[in-house]
Amino acid sequence: MVTDILKIISTRATSQRLRARKDQVENSAGGYTFAIDDEARLRRFLTLGVEGGTYYAQPRELAAENAEIVMQLAETNPRLLVDIIVEVSVAGRAPRANPALFALAIAASFADDAGRTYALEKLPQVARTGTHLFIFIGYVRQFRSWGRGLRRAVADWYLNQSADKLAYQLVKYRQREGWTHRDLLRLAHPTGMDAAHGDLFAWAVSKGTGDTAGLPSIVGAYTQAQALGAAGAEADFVRLISENPGMPWETLPDVALTMTGVWEALIHAGLPQTALLRQLPRLTRLGLTGGDTGKLIARQLADPVRLHGARVHPMSVLVALRTYANGKGVRGDSKWTPERQVLDALDAAFYAAYGGVEPTGKRLLLALDVSGSMTAPISGMPLSAREATAAMALVTAATEPDYEVVAFTATQPLYAKKSASLFGGCAISKLDISPRMRLDDVLRKTDNLPFGGTDCALPMLWAAKAKVPVDTFIVYTDNETWAGDIHPYQALRQYRDQLGIPAKLVVVATTATSFSIADPSDAGMLDVAGFDSAVPNLIGDFIRGQ
Repeated sequence: MVTDILKIISTRATSQRLRARKDQVENSAGGYTFAIDDEARLRRFLTLGVEGGTYYAQPRELAAENAEIVMQLAETNPRLLVDIIVEVSVAGRAPRANPALFALAIAASFADDAGRTYALEKLPQVARTGTHLFIFIGYVRQFRSWGRGLRRAVADWYLNQSADKLAYQLVKYRQREGWTHRDLLRLAHPTGMDAAHGDLFAWAVSKGTGDTAGLPSIVGAYTQAQALGAAGAEADFVRLISENPGMPWETLPDVALTMTGVWEALIHAGLPQTALLRQLPRLTRLGLTGGDTGKLIARQLADPVRLHGARVHPMSVLVALRTYANGKGVRGDSKWTPERQVLDALDAAFYAAYGGVEPTGKRLLLALDVSGSMTAPISGMPLSAREATAAMALVTAATEPDYEVVAFTATQPLYAKKSASLFGGCAISKLDISPRMRLDDVLRKTDNLPFGGTDCALPMLWAAKAKVPVDTFIVYTDNETWAGDIHPYQALRQYRDQLGIPAKLVVVATTATSFSIADPSDAGMLDVAGFDSAVPNLIGDFIRGQ
């Protein structure tokens, strides 16, 4: 039999292993997708980071690719670069501050004179804590030496804070990343300071051994706590905390941190939200997550005002929930029995951290890529992309009256037997998950799904064959699609034609690569950076046509 080889050439249904259009590029898996522009790539980097790399790219390779994009923007449009860095950082839209600090360090090193000045002026908005400042200095020293502009920017970081706020920074973040405040003050040489700042600087440069008379009370409390040391009694530390309600737990000696009364006092004094999230295992082991104190902890965890005031990212809450629900540390050297009221509070906190999300009232298909590449960790966190996207999908599901959640992957025979349903030799499974389920249960359910190759056309093909009415497909993926006989954008067009619905497609990217399955020439398709806390509202605005 003679095969007509010309039949493989098509612009309506092209194998993902072939380029369907000139503007497509090969992704890391060997399939063809679209390239996103530099601004979109920057936003992905700032929100997703590069730690852990991807399933196909090592961290070093991914970091180099993203650094090159940031450097290009620093040279061609430094003001845009800095504005986006500030926008993402100030709004708390990224799980980690490191990418923003790194990008600002590049802007302060590779931009022209005006660009470098602009970047350094924004330093206090991006480096909001002593730790952030130390990280930034470490990054900027990878690219440049100390100069007048950098010295002035660091000096201003210290001088432009009130004495009380600066004292808090000095005692809470004493050293990080190989730097101390003493190091930076000696390098920056702040001038024109008032007496209050001058006294604080003198105390910091003396390694915290100088006279504390006249300094903010928190400095005196810190020196008293350190003087008590191992000989201090619980009552002594509790008294210091009650007299200094804003006293950070980091100012206390190690022995104090083993005392139940000390942590109870810190909680009642208003332990900061991020510290509360991280200390939940310790508080549980000390027996503080039950009873009235446990109720207070639960209220504080789920308090939207505290969450937004501390810029707590939803993924940080999800990591805390995952860790706490496991009942043991990463190394297995500490164990605890999770309290239900704490788990429920963390569940509520995850949704609250996203802020208010307005429903669209549209028919949505939330499609989760659960292929092998989605098992890669996100942003260096102990969460896989498939777990995190399942939780993200539920934020949209919690506000929408009409939605369906499916998981998809191109399967091999090994996985086919485990799949909930098969479609064209591939698995697409309806997921029985909903916002009524606790997130730790959702994570376990998602983690147990079978996985295979990536075919991001499957949600549209399945919906067309099953005649499922969908106004918007929301696909959560790393964009490493390769296993299908038709490109995702072609499948969406076929769906529109067959069902007569002008369906839209939102692609939620889970890695900081340059690929997207969204056709940039189609106004009905949108690519967004996953794990950005603004994503649910961005999706809603796009669906509504705003």
